[in-house]
Amino acid sequence: MDWSQMFQIFLFSLLCLTGSSKAVGELCKDYGREFERIFSVPGDAAMLTSTLLAPNVFDYLNVPHNISWYNQRTGRKLTRETGRTLVQGKTLWMFNIEMDDAGDYVCVVRTPSQCYKQATLLIVNQTHPEECGRPQNKVEQVLTNTARAVLSCPLSDHIRKVDRYSIQWYKGCERIVKDDPLWDRFTTVSDGQKLSVYPVSPEDHGFYTCTMTFDLEGLSGRISETFEGTVKKEYCLVPKVVEPANEIIKADLGSSFSKMCRVFVLSVGGQCGDVIWSAEDDFIPEDVSKRVFQEPQSEWRGEEKNGVWMARQLNFLVVEEEDFYINYTCHAWSDRGIYSAYFTLHPTDPNYLLPIGVLLTSLVLMFTVSVVIYHRFKIDIVLSFRRMFPFLYTNTESDGKLYDAYVAYPHLFGSGASGEVEMFALHTLPQVLEGRCGYRLFILGRDSLPGEAIVDVVEESMRASRRLLLIYTGSTFCSGGHSDSSSSSGVLEAWQSFERQMAMHRALLEGSLKVVLVELEEISPTQLAFFPESVRHIRERQGAVCWWKSSRTRRTRGLRCGRWGEEGEVKEKRGELASPSLSSPSLSSSSHFWKELRYYMPVRGKRTRCPEKNSLLII
Repeated sequence: MDWSQMFQIFLFSLLCLTGSSKAVGELCKDYGREFERIFSVPGDAAMLTSTLLAPNVFDYLNVPHNISWYNQRTGRKLTRETGRTLVQGKTLWMFNIEMDDAGDYVCVVRTPSQCYKQATLLIVNQTHPEECGRPQNKVEQVLTNTARAVLSCPLSDHIRKVDRYSIQWYKGCERIVKDDPLWDRFTTVSDGQKLSVYPVSPEDHGFYTCTMTFDLEGLSGRISETFEGTVKKEYCLVPKVVEPANEIIKADLGSSFSKMCRVFVLSVGGQCGDVIWSAEDDFIPEDVSKRVFQEPQSEWRGEEKNGVWMARQLNFLVVEEEDFYINYTCHAWSDRGIYSAYFTLHPTDPNYLLPIGVLLTSLVLMFTVSVVIYHRFKIDIVLSFRRMFPFLYTNTESDGKLYDAYVAYPHLFGSGASGEVEMFALHTLPQVLEGRCGYRLFILGRDSLPGEAIVDVVEESMRASRRLLLIYTGSTFCSGGHSDSSSSSGVLEAWQSFERQMAMHRALLEGSLKVVLVELEEISPTQLAFFPESVRHIRERQGAVCWWKSSRTRRTRGLRCGRWGEEGEVKEKRGELASPSLSSPSLSSSSHFWKELRYYMPVRGKRTRCPEKNSLLII
């Protein structure tokens, strides 16, 4: 440190020890009187703060300085030793104010090379009963009618400097008590620094005072601020954006798109606010020549008495890729606050509804057609599948059976119908099934040996057969239509009493033999009534293979129960044919009758297949 710096410090210390304000005033740059006045009342405290510590005065952060406060009227320097004053840097605290304390108080700031001073005026009001002993009000705060108002205590600068404090609020001369029902609309928040009023009513207009009791460096004091609370009847509350609603909206690429921003503001009279669109951080222009623009704002009052609607529409002339996945925000504000809501534009999902509908319709149509085709051509499909894929079926030769089918037919000897039935059973049926298709049949009378017991032959043959072909006509089960032939009646009785019963027993009770009904002529309801219950049951459950359906020439008269004998005799006397022929109109193995019969026959496996040729059998 050189001698010049030591001399400056010595001179600065000497000036600091000088007690004469007059001498200091002659050396200091005077900034006059502070614009802000300090108001107080007797008994309260006052806080005076200098504004000399500012960059426009000097570099107070880097230049050493000293602060002193003086009573301009007496010229006395104020320190704690005076009893009612306390200096904290640029702040002068005065406790227990008296009327004589009114006047100017000078703050002097000294640096090694400069000196600055400024006066602050303290006004001490003589309190009157109607003023409740409070200082003169200086400020005004606005309360909005029907809304929520928050009043702030003006002592915020004081609160930051004290050690401990408590705040009490007054309206007029009445103390606001927290739990008093009279003040249920008033709530203190932020440690009493704010007073919330909800809902505001016109009666809330008046003077409000916040009084702070505090301790500072061992001294106790009280300080108050009064302001006027003015209820504003014309107001606009915080706007509410009804549309958009922070949502995702889908649009087609290349299409036009519009979105309205609708805002409702609870208000009474006056202009309420504005609405504007933005994309990300940029406001969207109102220029209609742009591809994306917003229309002018519109306002109207609806049915709501205390509200106004504001709206502004956003338009996309053509939606492009760059418009997707961007937040488009609608901003709405009034003098009470601001509110925003947005929407994000996404591309529409691919329209899968039409192709799905077409696919489902096609599947349903294909399924319906398949069912119809299968129902109509089921037999052909199954037979073709058996022929093309024989390896999928087990060869029946290893099941221990000797015959593919046991043929049972009515033995009506001496009857014309019986002759044709026997011709069918003994010649036509074996020629096709055995000769052309390779099936092995057992026919009683043809394959049994003379002298064998019929009961044993029938039982053993049925046990050795995989199917039973039951051939019948309309008169087969009619007990009264067999003329007087004792031999025919005996054969029929034997067949009915044993062969049929054995077949039905194995088919229905044991389930070891499947019966296939071969119906040679159309059966009338009268004839069907004579059928055994077991045969009717099988006929209803699985149907019958009908020879008569494929006949080229339909019989004009079928065999009638109890009438065949009479009618035949009459025709024989006239020299006419006794009955129409039961001969097949088509003996081709590919005709529908033979296909249907083969459908019910056992699956052949890898054995000889039945050729599908439209050839005729020569009888």
